[in-house]
Amino acid sequence: MGEGDLAVYKRQAAERGAWVCFVDETGQSLCPPKGRTWARRGQTPIVTVSGKRSGRVSVAGLVCVKPGHRTRLIYRTITFHGRKNEPKGFGVRDFKRLLEAAHQQLGGPLVIVWDNLPAHVCAGMRQFIDEHDWLMVVQLPSYAPELNPAEGIWANLKGHLANLAVRGGIDHLAAIIKHHLKRLQYRPDLLNAIIAQTELILEPEPP
Repeated sequence: MGEGDLAVYKRQAAERGAWVCFVDETGQSLCPPKGRTWARRGQTPIVTVSGKRSGRVSVAGLVCVKPGHRTRLIYRTITFHGRKNEPKGFGVRDFKRLLEAAHQQLGGPLVIVWDNLPAHVCAGMRQFIDEHDWLMVVQLPSYAPELNPAEGIWANLKGHLANLAVRGGIDHLAAIIKHHLKRLQYRPDLLNAIIAQTELILEPEPP
């Protein structure tokens, strides 16, 4: 997606009165992200965690923008405990439900901007998109995280989780993640700052 493509979907979104929604997924196990911290000289801090059957929390999120409206963050989580037949992450059905929920919550058409994850481009998802006139999709180029503000949400989340030793298991980690993302939902100023880091201009093009 180049500058020309960006102008096209901004114009189309404005014509339809649509929200532009940047979508991405991430995941986190009980092994925390590494982060810088303070310590006495020669005494390296050690965070002890157990990776055995720790499971994983998967998160899918939408950063939603529309001129004249407060920037929104919509997300869903899936917690994998390591049990038999338990989903490990988001599949086509989960993404469909997420998009339908976003449509209901935002109350208008959506222009979805996301990457080439198999669940995003498979036949089932293409059929779903074709069947809903409130939904339009724009594909990001491969390996272009710098164009997706949702990546900034995950960076903020990982910073919050840095060096965090969760003692209550994977469900406790899921609760911590949900609590932090819930707080971000009430920080449109921070969401706008994350969007600004991508250098995307989301105001509609003049006619």
